Parts: sequence; C-alpha cells; structure tokens
Amino acid sequence: MAPFFRDIFILATIITSTVAIPTSESLPHTSLETNVAFTHRDKPAGPFRRLRDAIIERIWSVPGKSPYKSSPGSRLPKAPEGFRARYGADVVLRFRVRTQEEAKAISEAADILYLDIWEATNEWVDIRIAKEVVPSFIGLLPPSLHDSYVPLIQDIARAVYDTYPDSSSPHERALISSLMDAPDWRLKGNTPHDLFFQDYQPLSVMYPWLRLLASLFPTHASLTTIGTSAEGRDIPALRIGSRFNSSTADSHDSRHTLLIVGGTHAREWISVSTVAYIAYSLVTRYGHPQFSEVTKILDHFDLVFIPVLNPDGYEYTWTTDRLWRKNRQSTFIPFCPGIDLDRAFRFGWDGYWNRDNACSDDYAGPEPLAAVEAQVLTEWARNETAYNNVSFVSYLDFHSYSQEVLYPYSYTCDTAPPNLEDLEEVALGIAKSLRLTNGHVYNVESACEGDVAFQSETKQTRVQIEAQGGSALDFFYHDLDVKLAFQIKLRDTGTYGFLLPRSHILPTGQEAYEGVVGLGRWMLGNHGIENVDDPRSVWGNEDQGTPSQNVGITQGAEELSTEEEYDFDESDFELRRRRRR
Repeated sequence: MAPFFRDIFILATIITSTVAIPTSESLPHTSLETNVAFTHRDKPAGPFRRLRDAIIERIWSVPGKSPYKSSPGSRLPKAPEGFRARYGADVVLRFRVRTQEEAKAISEAADILYLDIWEATNEWVDIRIAKEVVPSFIGLLPPSLHDSYVPLIQDIARAVYDTYPDSSSPHERALISSLMDAPDWRLKGNTPHDLFFQDYQPLSVMYPWLRLLASLFPTHASLTTIGTSAEGRDIPALRIGSRFNSSTADSHDSRHTLLIVGGTHAREWISVSTVAYIAYSLVTRYGHPQFSEVTKILDHFDLVFIPVLNPDGYEYTWTTDRLWRKNRQSTFIPFCPGIDLDRAFRFGWDGYWNRDNACSDDYAGPEPLAAVEAQVLTEWARNETAYNNVSFVSYLDFHSYSQEVLYPYSYTCDTAPPNLEDLEEVALGIAKSLRLTNGHVYNVESACEGDVAFQSETKQTRVQIEAQGGSALDFFYHDLDVKLAFQIKLRDTGTYGFLLPRSHILPTGQEAYEGVVGLGRWMLGNHGIENVDDPRSVWGNEDQGTPSQNVGITQGAEELSTEEEYDFDESDFELRRRRRR
C-alpha cells in the first residue's frame, strides 16, 4: 500500500509541475557569497502549491553545482540566501512510540510522504515535516498516535541560521594564524584561545588548518589523503604519533592504530568539529609534562583522524541545503543525487529494499560500495593493513545526535559480537568519561537497537525506522577485525538535533577528547604497557572527574540546561545488559 500512495503523490506532483522542475541548467550557479535560486519572494501562496513545492524540494531540487573558491581575505559564509523560504515552513516533531504497530505505521507513513526522519530510539522518533503536511501525515497514523507527539523545533530556519558563523567572525587568515599567535601557550600548560572552535568551519578553512597543524608539529603529525570524493575533493587524514616518524622503529613492527572518523553524514557538523578538536588537543599536548598520559598514548599508538569523510555533502550544506545527509554523486535518477555512506559498506549491506528509491535519505546505492567515499575508505583501510604494517585496534565513528555510545552489530540484533563483554566494558567506560567531563549522559547499547523504534519484549520481532546494514561500524569490526569499534552519537538529545548551536562546539569536543584519552589509557593497560592499580580510575573518578580535569585543563564547559539534566545509575545499565543476554 505504501508504494501505491507514494506513486500517487509523485504522479500528482509531476502533472502539476512538469514545466516548473528546476534543472542545473535553469538555475543560476551559487556560491557562498551569491544568491541561491529561492528567495523570500518565491515562497508559494496556495496550500496545494506549498505541498507540491515541499515534495519537490525533498525529491527533485537540484541547485546548480558551485565549487567554492575562497579568497584569503574573504569572510566566513553565512546561511545561503533564501534559507527562510527553504526551511521556514518546517518543524521537527517527536512521536512517542509504545507498540510495534505504532512504529510500523510511522515508518510506512514517512516512506509514503518522503519525510526526513532525524533520529529514532526505542521510545521516540523525531521527524522533520512541513507544517502543511502534518494533517496528511497524522491521517495515515493510527488514532493512538494522533496526540502522542510534541514539537521539538518550531523554527527550523532560525536554528539553521544560528549554526552558520556569525557575521562578525574574523577572516580565514585570522583563524589560521590563531595557532601561531601565542608562542608561549605550551609553556603555560594550556591551549590557546583558538578562534577555530568558536564556529563551525567550511572546507575552505578546515583544509588549510589541517595542513598548518601538521606543519607546526612535524615530529609527530603528518597530513595525507585517503583518496578523492565523487566530485573530486581530497579526503584528508591527519596521522599523529611518535612511532611513525621514528628512524629507530622496527619496520616489521605492527603499528597499532586508532582510526577516528567524522562527517560521514553531511549535516552532522558537530562530528566534524569534534574530530578536529580531538586531533588538535592531542597534537598540541604531546610532550608537555602536564599531559604525560597523552605522550604515553602517542608513543605507543598511532591515531588517524578523518574529520570529513563526506566533503561533497559537507560543502553542499554550506552552500545550498544545511540539512543534506548523503554524498553528492549521481544516481540513476538525475534529480535525486546522493548515497548514504553509512549504508554503503559491503558487510551486512541490505539496500535491496530501497534500491529503486534514490530519492530516499538513506538510499544505500544499487550495490555494496557503490558510494565513492565508502569504497575509498575501504580500499585505504585494507591497503594500510596489507602493505603498511598497520593494525587497527580501535575505530570510532562520530555522528549526531542522541548522546549514545553504540557497539556492533548494526545490521542485526540476532547475532552477538564474539567479544561482547569487552565492547560493553569499554563502551561504558567511554560513556563515563563523556559524562564526567560536563555532566551530559551518553547511553550505551548495541547499534542494532540505536535506530529501532520498538522491540517486543520477547525480542522475536522488531521494526526499524531506518535501514541498519552496510555500516562502517560493522565493516571495521567484522571484515577488518577491529575489536574495539564504536559509533558515538554526540549532543544533544533533541532540543536542537542536527542544528546544535556553536556554543556547544567546545564542550562537546572536550567530552569526546576525554573519551578518547580514556580509551587510550585502557589500551595502555590492556596491552601490558602500563600497570593500572585501580581499573575504575581509567575512565575518571566520580568524585574527581576525568584526569584532564584534575590538572585544570578542560575549559569553557557549559552549565547544563534544564532539559538536559539527568540522573544516571550505572547499575541500571548493568541490569538491562544482563537481561539482554
């Protein structure tokens, strides 16, 4: 029935707008400093026309390509012109889901109307929807769901606007030079007041900043590229560690490596800034006596950071559509570009069900590894292990939102990972370090449950709001045998969703940094490199916070907002964990 209704909507839209569908030739080229195709004056008037345009915007909108070429003195970009027309009629609603039938009904109705499902847990589902479409959507749901939703974001356009750099932000040159303006900051045992993390940054700032970071610390940092994206952009990787540059290291020694990735989904800007913050903090603190644990970690492990796995999609969110999710490669439907990178890996790929639906936000491609960037990452990782003596000991994949630490498997709950005990122990430890930094609670569970709206008590059936197979998490864990593989969903729990304000960049980065350092301490002990007298202290002490906080390093932590204060009892998770086995 769902495909039938979807076809009706598509047919009705085609009939009423055959001559109105924009093409890349008919729309003016856009850039970060010029107008896009839609302005306030273009906002449609009639209700059917608004519905029609809402569908077109989500299915067929193809603004002209506009590779951004920055000038050294240009200011950071603001939101593209016309963002109010694009997002002004949209809201984000949270539906409370109590039964399997309700979850299935939401999934089918969202599929019929091509709705953007932001996030789903075993208790709620967040959906972005045009206000005019709400009655139609509610009409497709059972009566029990008609009053079970609340608005989360009622002014998406305002939230979108607030994520772009402030108009008073300094020039790119000032951002880059912020690393070099305080030559004595390392001697003072602190990090500089870096302008880079005051705002989210576009590729035109991110890439030069990475190059500069590597050039300033050549003894333990180097920048390379793992390949190029579908549109030809480099995908940079920053490798840090003392062993890779050591002339005394045995060439036959396996290089134990942690891989940390962000920016898989274009709109999840906080993942990009967080990976950059972790890399920055580790690079700049190496060798300082106040950060002996960082020095130990980098002396024994390499860390590779890929801040933006999806540079084409990320750039598109800066120039055209802030809420774009996929990459930007062409598909068999010319006006529906893009493949969801986290559904495109080979292991557990389950894209058969939506193979003919390239317009879907979670389109997995026509076959495994059809997404260019997924193939690039796969080939690079295999090459590293086969030819460069690399042994990946951990994989961290940063996303947003919902504040969760997820472990394999993603594609199914029916198969338990062989080292489940270790995965749960480390995931709980990472979550503890995250929480002790600023007080924000991160839940821990299997990735197969992370996007499931409802599971029955017997665990015999489940209903998924999103596809689960083909994730990078499962690929690294199963195919590359990375024993400690996790997906970390960063702030928040729905107040802002993917549109996390700039004020959260630093505290979120600090939380993630503490989680990574805690993981490093755990691995030092687990690999027999360092004796740990009290294993519980590896992730931080309840009364004293994380070790980095104990030396007064963490700065700028925000006070918790009322809606994000939690009571946390680790014993509750232990009980849930035992019941699941």
